[in-house]
Amino acid sequence: MKTVIKNTRIVNEGKIAEGDVLINENRIVQVGGIIQTNGNYTEIDGEGKYLMPGIIDDQVHFREPGLTHKADLFTESRACVAGGVTSFMDMPNVNPPSLTQELLEQRYQLAATKSLANYSFYMGVSNDNAEEVLQTNPANVCGIKIFMGSSTGNMLVDNRATLEYIFKNAPVLIATHCEDEATILRNLDKAKEQYGENIPVQMHPIIRNEEACYLSSSFAIELAKKCNTRLHILHISTAEELALFSNAVALAEKKITAEVCVHHLFFDADDYAQLGAKIKWNPAVKDKRHKPELLKALLNGTLDVVATDHAPHTLEEKANLYSKCPGGAPMVQHSLMLMLDFYHKGQITLPQIAEKMSHNVATCFQIKDRGFIREGYFGDVFLLDADKPQLITANSLNYKCGWSPLEGYTLKGKVEKTLVNGNLVYDNGVCIEGTNGARLLFNR
Repeated sequence: MKTVIKNTRIVNEGKIAEGDVLINENRIVQVGGIIQTNGNYTEIDGEGKYLMPGIIDDQVHFREPGLTHKADLFTESRACVAGGVTSFMDMPNVNPPSLTQELLEQRYQLAATKSLANYSFYMGVSNDNAEEVLQTNPANVCGIKIFMGSSTGNMLVDNRATLEYIFKNAPVLIATHCEDEATILRNLDKAKEQYGENIPVQMHPIIRNEEACYLSSSFAIELAKKCNTRLHILHISTAEELALFSNAVALAEKKITAEVCVHHLFFDADDYAQLGAKIKWNPAVKDKRHKPELLKALLNGTLDVVATDHAPHTLEEKANLYSKCPGGAPMVQHSLMLMLDFYHKGQITLPQIAEKMSHNVATCFQIKDRGFIREGYFGDVFLLDADKPQLITANSLNYKCGWSPLEGYTLKGKVEKTLVNGNLVYDNGVCIEGTNGARLLFNR
């Protein structure tokens, strides 16, 4: 497929420049200037719009296999491309969990036939599969995921000997969920003493508190420094944890990096009163003092990337009592819109959004030929009307679970078209099936 995007504003590598972009087959072949074609190209008019590099989400839970009543690779990849997300990295806590190389490879085979977006899957870790984990191929697997705090899927790794062995010998980036289990259980027991089984969801940030996050994150960093590990800590949610990270060196030189999720930037504990368990995530959305500090750390390079931790559950599951209600919510269709909310408030620029959601993810994970609008790179881009308001309704959602904590919000910003590997897969509200995404590869 040959496509030229005309008269657009190209947001890329710290700048916005007017011009055209030419894509031949699945690669970008020319960026900028006025591009003349011979009529054999599909022409997309980008006048008045912004062309941005496809978003790469390094933390999603698409629930396949085994949990497809909540989500699946087809439905959630549709949500991806509707939100400008052209690549995702999916977590191992499915059923059965991705604890062997064979099970991991089966997920790649599923995605090859079902996903509209590009994909990668993390290898999972348990207390007793270390040798299997060490066989992970760094060239075609995004990383190893370790739950150093319990969450959906019961994949907690709490054996220190196992952790040290994997941290020391891992052939690829380790991504961690960091919450201290002993602290959480102690706080949960206190809440049960006070409330019995009727614990209000407003207790969630008190049960999974700042101390639980800091203790676990600091322990992971201690291990990483001891073992010279390439460590990436997911969903930082507290101001206290920021002191553990640094912006003293360029991202490509960092051994320890960190992610912030859009919900920890957008929501705070005051929102539990209205949204209840719909914003119950692990780690918890905490009090409002954390939000400005997290955004500041993102902008100054202390935190490196933005992601979603997209984690759908059914409304029936979310209606359970606190102790049985799972953490997580769908987000991948709206992560860009939430970041655009900060843009419209003058708190972030479009080039910074491209940096934190595309460029830096590609750099952090060493993704091959993606994350930038560069000649020779894959044609993963989206066309954005940054000012068009959208009311988020149930009818506008592509999530299989059919709900969002953002229903009723009006946010500015509309993805008009999304191209994955040069193929138009989303066009003004319509997902275009027929071409699937590709497996991400890595320069390692």
